[in-house]
Amino acid sequence: MAVLHHPDRDQIQLVEVLHALGHPIRLAIVRALASGEETFCGAIDVGAPKSTLTGHWRVLRESGVIRQRPEGRKLYLTLRREDLETRFPGLLTLVQADHPQNARPAETH
Repeated sequence: MAVLHHPDRDQIQLVEVLHALGHPIRLAIVRALASGEETFCGAIDVGAPKSTLTGHWRVLRESGVIRQRPEGRKLYLTLRREDLETRFPGLLTLVQADHPQNARPAETH
């Protein structure tokens, strides 16, 4: 397997992170990784085929949002929470707060 490029913390750029988070599938992946636990890529179900997900993982990795760790034929993903919080304080909190399951229902009068 080829060596995977992960930008150093100081190389993570906001415009690239926002681009990565701007796609619904990539945003769902980030939300699935929000616990901070390393997760086997096959355990993430965002309703897209694996062939599609590999491209999304690449965008997330190259933007600095996730870290990928190959182990044999498996690939493990981790949200780079500490790096993102250091570079862009509060961004991940906003991303998680915007999740529909966290949204409060609209009030009716």
